[in-house]
Amino acid sequence: MEDNFTTFAKSYDELFDNDMYQAWAQYVKALTKPSPLLDLGGGAGRLAVLLEQAGYQVDLLDLSPNMLQLAQAHAQQAGVDLRLIEGDMRDFSDWPTQYPIITSFADSLNYLPNLDDLEDAFQQVFDHLMPSGLFLFDVITPYQVNVGYDNYCYNNDDNPENIFMWTSFPGENENSVDHDLKFFTYNEELDAFNLLREVHHEQSYEQAVYCELLQKVGFNQIEISADFGQTVPNSQTTRWFFKASKGDTK
Repeated sequence: MEDNFTTFAKSYDELFDNDMYQAWAQYVKALTKPSPLLDLGGGAGRLAVLLEQAGYQVDLLDLSPNMLQLAQAHAQQAGVDLRLIEGDMRDFSDWPTQYPIITSFADSLNYLPNLDDLEDAFQQVFDHLMPSGLFLFDVITPYQVNVGYDNYCYNNDDNPENIFMWTSFPGENENSVDHDLKFFTYNEELDAFNLLREVHHEQSYEQAVYCELLQKVGFNQIEISADFGQTVPNSQTTRWFFKASKGDTK
């Protein structure tokens, strides 16, 4: 029997637009060649599966065992092998492998509570990259937090047996937002709906803060773009894409 956490993970996974995963995969493929890759906060593994199908050898690290179960299921369904690691991106120093590529997308880094946690994650990435390795990641911007999510409300009742409500509120800290996520799933035995609820906190920072932390841990070449690497960021960019190099990439 599934617990509430497993049910929530499945419902949450189903929310994401598959086109986004395709775009993230294309972004990685445009900047790299198939090789071993570590995906941090890879969740249910939808991006990892696409990259495996493109010839990458993907290890996926995530804190949630329920998401890792979904990743295993998606990998089996797609007929690919993923190495799944249950761990915290802020400290996986006991994992000895180094990689030529490390990725983290889909707001994963925005879920870290504070700057110390973000710096710890960046340090772990740097330590687990091979010389000349690449760190590719994205984050939502302060503009998205303060404008895009201002009074944001979304309801999805397309499936009458699994109704979803998403409301966003300003967080306590500057450039932060809290997402109140509710799923109403129909319970046949009770002839009623079960409520599954989580509050997700996201934190963003000014672009210079990300660059300073990356440089502090050792990254010496940093490029920032928008629209999955297609355009130059502006004041209304909602998501920044970072390409950070460890050492000389020539």
